[in-house]
Parts: sequence; structure tokens; C-alpha cells
Amino acid sequence: MSVHQFKPKTGDTSEKITINLGVIDLGQIDLLVQEGFYSNRTDLIRTAIRNQLSTHAEVVRETVARKTFVLGLQHYSRGDLEAVQAAGEMLQIQVLGLASIADDVSPELARATIDSVVVLGALHASAAVKAALADRIQ
Repeated sequence: MSVHQFKPKTGDTSEKITINLGVIDLGQIDLLVQEGFYSNRTDLIRTAIRNQLSTHAEVVRETVARKTFVLGLQHYSRGDLEAVQAAGEMLQIQVLGLASIADDVSPELARATIDSVVVLGALHASAAVKAALADRIQ
């Protein structure tokens, strides 16, 4: 099986998450914001998350290498999948970050070319493609 290089999609790569915090934690965050340590709550939370990711960076690197994940952004266009289909191959998509499948990819083409999908982060694809791959998405 040959390896295909795909071009990453550019644009907004952030995802919104929701967290629940206790009132004491939230009060402490607000105090640090008020005292000028952070510009707002989001700034503190992002900084805390980045610090934790930095602390565990080596584990992430080792796991990405061991499990052969693509790290970052991975975009699959209709042309990319048609080339995979023409070669008689199937993709095992493994991404840590963002995997996106172009809007013009049909559910049939996706099923014909994508054997499995493991995304730690976000998968952007049409609802029809996600439904077609539901049994292959882990």
C-alpha cells in the first residue's frame, strides 16, 4: 500500500467546548482575571490546558509515533479519495487534531475508500458521510 500525502485545510481550527466548574474555582479564576494575571477566563483556561499538554508532551509524541497518528490537520478531498479508489486501496484515517472530508465527497465514495476513522480531536464531514461511516468511526 502506498502512502498518500494530503494538503491540510486552512482556516478556523478551533472547537468550542463547555466545562462545568465549581463556584469556588470560578471565583478564583475571576480573582486572577481581576488582578490582571489573565485578560479573561478563557485566557486562563487556555493557558492551564497548554501547560498540562506541555507537561505531557513526551507521552503525546510517543503515542502519536506508536499509533501512527497524523498530528495536526488532515484534509481529504474528493480527488484524494478518488485516487485511493483508483489504486484499489482503503484508508485507515488516524488523526490527532482535525480530520476533514470535503463536502463534495459522497457517502458512497467515503465507504468505498475509508476503512476506519480514529480522530482524537475533531472530524469535519457532512452528516451523510458521517452516517455512512458510522460503523467505521471509533
